[in-house]
Amino acid sequence: MSDTVSTLSPTAEPLNKGPLNSPARVLLASLVGTTIEFFDFYVYATAAVLVFPTLFFPNTDPTTALLASFATFSIAFFARPLGAVVFGHFGDRVGRKTTLVAALLTMGISTVIIGLLPSYDQIGVIAPLLLALCRFGQGFGLGGEWGGAVLLATENAPEGKRSWYGMFPQLGAPVGLFLSSGAFWLLLHLMTQEQLLSWGWRIPFVASIVLIAVGLWVRLSITETPAFQKAIDKHERVEVPVMELFRHHKRSLVLGTFVALATFVLFYIGSAYLLSYNVKVLKIPFLDALEIQIVGSVLFGIFIPIAGKLAERFGRREVLIATTVLIGVFSFFLPGLMTSGESSIFVFVVFAMALMGMTYGLIGTALAAPFPTNVRYTGSSITFNFAGIFGASLAPYIATWLQTNYGMTYVGYYLGVAALITLACILLSGKDEV
Repeated sequence: MSDTVSTLSPTAEPLNKGPLNSPARVLLASLVGTTIEFFDFYVYATAAVLVFPTLFFPNTDPTTALLASFATFSIAFFARPLGAVVFGHFGDRVGRKTTLVAALLTMGISTVIIGLLPSYDQIGVIAPLLLALCRFGQGFGLGGEWGGAVLLATENAPEGKRSWYGMFPQLGAPVGLFLSSGAFWLLLHLMTQEQLLSWGWRIPFVASIVLIAVGLWVRLSITETPAFQKAIDKHERVEVPVMELFRHHKRSLVLGTFVALATFVLFYIGSAYLLSYNVKVLKIPFLDALEIQIVGSVLFGIFIPIAGKLAERFGRREVLIATTVLIGVFSFFLPGLMTSGESSIFVFVVFAMALMGMTYGLIGTALAAPFPTNVRYTGSSITFNFAGIFGASLAPYIATWLQTNYGMTYVGYYLGVAALITLACILLSGKDEV
């Protein structure tokens, strides 16, 4: 064992003396938390296309304003690794439950404040700066949320059920996408464009305070995970988890980051970028574009449990390999589907979100697998959020830039290269590492 192992007193009391969490409570707590976090995260992505270019970047041409809005969107992905380090430290030192509550509050407060921000016309350049700061807060909170939610599920899983339990927190992403898209869809039905730009856009951000209250109630009702409790009882916690991680687990960090690369590129091409492309380039009415995204979120959610079941039967690594190959094949069809009208866009969404569910449903368990309990929160969080930087943070920006300057064929190349890199890293990883 490393010399960084904590010298906790042998008489230290365990944090959890109560009954074990029931499966229903564990899965509900992991799902509800990630749903709230991803609702907050995606409601920003929708607003970044619909209202932020006008409200926070009004003195530029439409394309530049959109790119500036996507740039603030990307800030969260650079904040997420920092959140992973900070919350991961406390998650591996203090416990999963307490850290998850703190991450949820950080994310939620940042989201509510966005809904209260003045626009550029009211306070000038300070407005986009405050928007960027709040977006940083969203990313910082999500950086600590995801890893803890996955561990809450997988560290409570029975033997042989880890992939199935690890699938539940992943369902928060499609549910959050569905709710955020649905919220703006309702707003566009119930009010005029002028009302939406004036005050209506604020409603989903401020209303998330209700979801936060529900999430806190659920999270506070659970006890610590058995795996972490065992680490406490055996005095296996390390003093500085991130140092332990980079000292002894660098290979797992690097491979894990790029194992998730194609997952992120595919998703943000099929969500934030697609929404922008449909509205700005194909001139599809925003309501119709949102309906396409809502259908995509449903398909995304359906294929996550399918992935969990297939992994239990055939193996997680094998299902990830097959799905990544299919993503690479799909990249060759992307240009034709994206440039042949609204009906082809629907076909694109069907295949993209089905593949997304297959890969995303397993990626949480895969990224947590190679790390021991005493650095697992930090390790899984950092790999997931490093993958967010390389695969997601700039995906809408890069795809928009490639399509504008070189054509949609190069957006397909972009996804294909990401799939090749991911496939190589899965193959380099051993069976106990993915």
